[in-house]
Amino acid sequence: MSDRRMILDTSRPPEASAVKTARDTPPLLLTETHDLCPGCGEPLAMRTLLESIDELGAAQNTIGVVGIGCYTAFSPTTDIDSVQALHGRAPSVATGIKRMRPGTLVFTLQGDGDMVNEGLQEVIHTAARGESVTCVLLNNGVFGETGGHMTATTVLGQRTKNSLEGRDASYHGYPILIGDLLAQLGGTTYAARGSVDSPAAVSRTKRMVKKAFQTQLKGGGFSFVEILTMCPTGWFIPTAQGPGYLDEVLGSVHVTGELKSGGKLVTTAELMAKR
Repeated sequence: MSDRRMILDTSRPPEASAVKTARDTPPLLLTETHDLCPGCGEPLAMRTLLESIDELGAAQNTIGVVGIGCYTAFSPTTDIDSVQALHGRAPSVATGIKRMRPGTLVFTLQGDGDMVNEGLQEVIHTAARGESVTCVLLNNGVFGETGGHMTATTVLGQRTKNSLEGRDASYHGYPILIGDLLAQLGGTTYAARGSVDSPAAVSRTKRMVKKAFQTQLKGGGFSFVEILTMCPTGWFIPTAQGPGYLDEVLGSVHVTGELKSGGKLVTTAELMAKR
């Protein structure tokens, strides 16, 4: 720890009142009211997208394609154009939009059930073709909207509504590390995995999202950002334990970091070494 780090003295009342120094609501967010469960990480992930779009000055030139999941409720709360896709089909819809309007910033917003279960072939072929769109995955390892059952990204040992004893490889198979898979395809220019379990993690994730959007705006090909999000309800844990569970359980398998950037692949072992 650096000796220059400022330590806040909490042994006595502050000498001055706290002062608001920055806007706390993204300009593109129409309302902070939502009906998601307490402790859900998806609002934080959505904030990184909206702030990135605003900072890039692309608000009037962006179209989002939304999949089926809890996050679908964000569509009417954001001040950007969006299209609702059938379950798992968002990458194909995004492809059509981008080909018709090549100058538009086009992204998909999908959950792990939507992208990796229902629409795995869609995102793989979109990446393989090098379509100039950005696919964003909100990964909590469960089908949150339909009861919290296991998805293709659920890690071994993780409890869900239909794996109460934990995911068993011999019975359920192994989790798909979709970010690692997409990073290996030639059409993928940028791939990264972030999380929202801490302020520092949110900041890193926002940089990933912004870099993915910039890659697209420069015509660089397919870009992908996976964001690990909390789902205490689907994980059978108290709300306050969500961030720790995400880091220790999902984060130990779906390791965060840039998976491909500038044509260079980064292995899981290399990412683990940085944890």
